[in-house]
Amino acid sequence: MATSDQAGGKRQVILDAATMVFSEKGFVGANLDEVVAAAAVSKQTLYKHFTDKASLFREMVLELGNQVDAPFLDLPAPDAIEDVEDWIRTLALRFSRSVMDPKVQRIRRLVIAEAPRFPDVASAYWERAFHRVIATVAEHFRGLAEAGKLRAPDPLTAAQHFAGLLLWIPSNRTMFSGRPDVVTGDELEGYARAGADAFLRAYHGRDAAVALR
Repeated sequence: MATSDQAGGKRQVILDAATMVFSEKGFVGANLDEVVAAAAVSKQTLYKHFTDKASLFREMVLELGNQVDAPFLDLPAPDAIEDVEDWIRTLALRFSRSVMDPKVQRIRRLVIAEAPRFPDVASAYWERAFHRVIATVAEHFRGLAEAGKLRAPDPLTAAQHFAGLLLWIPSNRTMFSGRPDVVTGDELEGYARAGADAFLRAYHGRDAAVALR
């Protein structure tokens, strides 16, 4: 008789296999035989955990959405940050690498493509993934503003600006190319540095007060 740990392990193996198959084939093009083969489990085992292809797709997307904010759960306390400019550049690179991770980009494209078929899944993914990351960063910026290290009267807008400055170029290049690796690591670092510097000029530099009027 399988233990709960073994059952949970099988479930995760199936979800990992589903991520690969759905990312490559889309929802319509994928079939459960391919997932079973990729996971090296029986179809009976798959059906113990998921009732059908749609339920597997939903669980896969929601599980991945819950993981996106992991790199932002250990942000330092604002009072502990001595060089805020250096920290914003570090955060920019962490943010860019997290969101532009090929796995995240493949799922993002898949969720967008299937949004008309699964609008509830798309909305849930948005809330659990990108929106939650933005909210976390906004609270961090709020703390930095309260500590006098950023000029951010509206931290949520500041977080949205931060994300836009970092992701507009690499994310659009990735979405329109159809390749999650079209942006090189060096290019992504360059975009992150440029975006961080633009953000600092608006929210930290001497011209910030003018920019925010």
